[in-house]
Amino acid sequence: MQIFEELQARGLLAQLTDEKEIRELVNNGKAVFYIGFDPTADSLHVGHFMALCLMKRLQMAGNKPIALVGGGTGMIGDPSGRTDMRTMMTKETIQHNCDCFKKQMERFIDFSEGKALMVNNADWLLDLNYVDFLREVGPHFSVNNMLRAECYKQRMEKGLSFLEFNYMLMQSYDFFELFQRYGCNMQFGGDDQWSNMLGGTELIRRKLGKDAYAMTITLLLNSEGKKMGKTQKGAVWLDPAKTSPYEFFQYWRNVADADVSKCMKMLTFLPLEEIEEMDKWDDSRINEKKEILAYELTALVHGEEEATKAKETARSLFAGGGNLENMPTAELSDSDVPEDGILINDLLVAAGLAASKSEARRLVTQGGVSVEDEKIPGIEFKVEKAALKEGIVVKKGKKVFKRVLIK
Repeated sequence: MQIFEELQARGLLAQLTDEKEIRELVNNGKAVFYIGFDPTADSLHVGHFMALCLMKRLQMAGNKPIALVGGGTGMIGDPSGRTDMRTMMTKETIQHNCDCFKKQMERFIDFSEGKALMVNNADWLLDLNYVDFLREVGPHFSVNNMLRAECYKQRMEKGLSFLEFNYMLMQSYDFFELFQRYGCNMQFGGDDQWSNMLGGTELIRRKLGKDAYAMTITLLLNSEGKKMGKTQKGAVWLDPAKTSPYEFFQYWRNVADADVSKCMKMLTFLPLEEIEEMDKWDDSRINEKKEILAYELTALVHGEEEATKAKETARSLFAGGGNLENMPTAELSDSDVPEDGILINDLLVAAGLAASKSEARRLVTQGGVSVEDEKIPGIEFKVEKAALKEGIVVKKGKKVFKRVLIK
């Protein structure tokens, strides 16, 4: 099976502008393609996973990826999927985030010897002359068509700023610049980016002629992929300082039963034949399948050693006891804990197991909190300071563990 057919079989491709040409380029290793990443944080999260895995697959087939970080577009912010305007960042923050992205991408993409590029659209966007840009790009875009785009529709009721309205033109201009500077002939993006991507393809063809070779592909369920990165506490990050390898492992270990096979096909590098064999397993082996998914993805991001530690920790915890060395830990200072002990609500918040005291109260009253395998009877319960100096294991729900101690 060639790479294009494999991408189809894994459910990764949704819409294409030129299927025959794209198939030929990709299967022959002649695609120079880009995917954009706006640096809105100092770490990538699992919502970026699908794009990173796709870049790795295509590079392994001989194609050349360009990771485009939005140092320029990040100054505005993509309105797609948003109900409000993004917080504007400083140039220094954006550059720091871009630097962090590069380190994490290197686990997926080989940047050596010109096999891949990482470029920043700040290089051409920040020095644009506004009038020149309007004259060069503006005539090729219909405002009527732009307002019909899904990325703008959902913002019209609450208000779409003119700042954000420019985003489509800037993203389209990115493809135009990448085409001219690096021979980039293909762009990938989520299904929520389709309108922006078509704008880039049309801009190239209108300015450079119909023979200009520029194509677009969207990733099926990439919007859903972004949702994968959200939990009650926020995003599941690829940075181990933000989401530990154990927490990362547990996130994938806890995906819905119906999503396991889909995640395996779209995100892991296990052969399709192997995944299809697992699909034949009966329901009693669903947890085994989830463990394989969690291990494969944790190894991809954090390495096999950390993935093995996470798997062993999870197994031992659910069997009782547990390897405390590899367990996520919350360290409190001595001043955080009164001499007569700390109320369970306060402890849950201090340990990062609840976002607020009201959430902590709800967890306790619903019987969802245990300390050292003993269910907490009520919100008046206190944990002794001496116990915290030794370290205790707090369990939230059925699957979230954390060791809490005074450091």
